[in-house]
Amino acid sequence: MNRQGVSSCEDLAERYQALLEVAQVISAQRDLDQLFRDLAHRLPRVVQVNFVALSVHNPVRNTMRLHTIQANVPADLVGGHEGAIEGSPAGVVWQTQQPLLVSDLASEARWPLVTRCMREDGVSSFCFMPLTTAARRLGAMGFLSLEKEAYGDVDLEFLQQVANQVAVAVENALAFQEIAELKDKLAKEKLYLEEELRVEHGFDDIIGDSKPLKQVLKQVEVVAPTDSTVLIQGETGTGKELIARAIHRLSGRSERTFIKLNCAAIPTGLLESELFGHERGAFTGAISQKAGRFELADKGTIFLDEVGEIPLELQSKLLRVLQEQEFERLGSTKTIRVNVRLIAATNRDLKESVEQKQFRSDLYYRLNVFPVTLPPLRERREDIPILVRYFTQHYAMRMKRNIQTVPAKTLEVLSRYTWPGNIRELENLVERSVILTQGTDLQVPMSELQANDRPTSTSISTLEEAEREQILRALHEARWVIGGPSGAAARLGIKRTTLQSKMQKLGISRAS
Repeated sequence: MNRQGVSSCEDLAERYQALLEVAQVISAQRDLDQLFRDLAHRLPRVVQVNFVALSVHNPVRNTMRLHTIQANVPADLVGGHEGAIEGSPAGVVWQTQQPLLVSDLASEARWPLVTRCMREDGVSSFCFMPLTTAARRLGAMGFLSLEKEAYGDVDLEFLQQVANQVAVAVENALAFQEIAELKDKLAKEKLYLEEELRVEHGFDDIIGDSKPLKQVLKQVEVVAPTDSTVLIQGETGTGKELIARAIHRLSGRSERTFIKLNCAAIPTGLLESELFGHERGAFTGAISQKAGRFELADKGTIFLDEVGEIPLELQSKLLRVLQEQEFERLGSTKTIRVNVRLIAATNRDLKESVEQKQFRSDLYYRLNVFPVTLPPLRERREDIPILVRYFTQHYAMRMKRNIQTVPAKTLEVLSRYTWPGNIRELENLVERSVILTQGTDLQVPMSELQANDRPTSTSISTLEEAEREQILRALHEARWVIGGPSGAAARLGIKRTTLQSKMQKLGISRAS
């Protein structure tokens, strides 16, 4: 049947019905592949169409991309090809905004790559219509037929009406696609911002933005959801308890208790009772039954700080709790079972302690399942200004002081200092500075700092002098308190008795 002469009222009515169906399909379909698949099966009732194609202009690369091609006959044509505007009939139509008709493909010499693909699928004629809305030029819509001279003037008029409706659908679909891409981009940006905020604020009181700190927090995020034992290592004052609390908060035990115990702060004779509890009369002074820290931490997390200070005779019992999750109170034969996650911390080299027979190797390997090493403050100097501002604001609010700025010169000096006491030393200095400040600028007592701008060799001639200076510095920072969690021994990461022996050997006294 030759469609070029179609003009009867019956044929026109059928075409208007087809346009109505096209409109209904467009309103119900946002997927362009499915839309063109429907058109490829509906249009042949009123016009000779075997393939329906959509080519969209890419404004970024200024190319034409074959978005989809659908057929009502078996075909090998696929979408996704992209090329220069001049290299395809769709590009010419987009550029000129005029319909393009090729009645006999065999005599067409333009666009050799495109026409070769068409011939391979038996296409003999085609026409392309511009896809344009009031807002923009989108691309072109192609109608391809296996018959020669398949399209006349009446067909072109009808197909342009189809293309006009399809253009609206394509614009909407592209808009939805752009919105989806923007949502995805915003979602990724939101995740990135949340990750950055976790570094600055999301870990509550863990402040900083340096690479070493970010690496530690990444490790925390990895291990927190598990129930694995974590060994936090680092110098005194680096914030080991804060990291332990962060692991607990991010774990499945966050709704349960977090129990902490500083093993160096408890006398050796009482440590077993603190850990495992005791029965009434178990020892002199045990006037009532007492639950230990492990019992209190059931279903939750227990944090043992300075775990390297636990005496050898207690280490076997701790190992049993880790392996079997059971123990007996001091003075009792009744076995208590618990479900506890252990996080341990130390500023000692436990591996060296194992080699010196001061720490059980089996307990060390049981603790060292997932080691996390905290960097000293001198290795994250870019965090020092952030910490100074944070502590200044914190203590200024607490003391109701109107401190508004920290001088740049002050931040520069503080950033150069080595901070042997790490964040704890920095916090103490800032608190003292807030107390001393008169005015709106933080006034730091710089005389208390020993700037780290001189080579060590010029000020320290021997190893003994270096050790003496380090001990004196720790004693001054601890106000000459030797034992306890904030004492000089803890700051130096050694036992109290060891420090006392060294002080005697080096002739250090309060008058030094």
